[in-house]
Amino acid sequence: MIVYTVGTFDLLHVGHLALLEYCKTLGDKLVVGVASDEVVGSYKRNVPVIPLNQRMEMLKALKCVDDVVSYDKLEYVTNCKELDIDIFIIGEDWGDKPHNLAVEKYLKSKGKKIIQVSYNPQTSSTKIKQNVIAQSHKGKYMAQTVK
Repeated sequence: MIVYTVGTFDLLHVGHLALLEYCKTLGDKLVVGVASDEVVGSYKRNVPVIPLNQRMEMLKALKCVDDVVSYDKLEYVTNCKELDIDIFIIGEDWGDKPHNLAVEKYLKSKGKKIIQVSYNPQTSSTKIKQNVIAQSHKGKYMAQTVK
């Protein structure tokens, strides 16, 4: 069985690893779809810190990941068809946007599974970025004694 999940995977962290290791337990092959900077920019305020090719390279290095593909449009049906997936893993923030409904309709028509998972509350790329920004500002405006 081929398991497929998608995401940005910026600043790879333990939450990503837990998700991908879980996905791997569901089938024989895990394929990860990685959003291009343009795709991410279409629905998030900030584009990824790590370039697409580097995000893909890091994911390919994980032993639980069998293949990594990118996608340049906010649309999932094409890769699901091309990869002939059996299980599509989605996150808790999936929602009912047209691109989500389109892939759900396609997968259901083919008798494929969609499994929704919760995110790891310990960390996220956004939390990591916020911590880095906060740390870089510590002490920036401290009073200095002039001699």
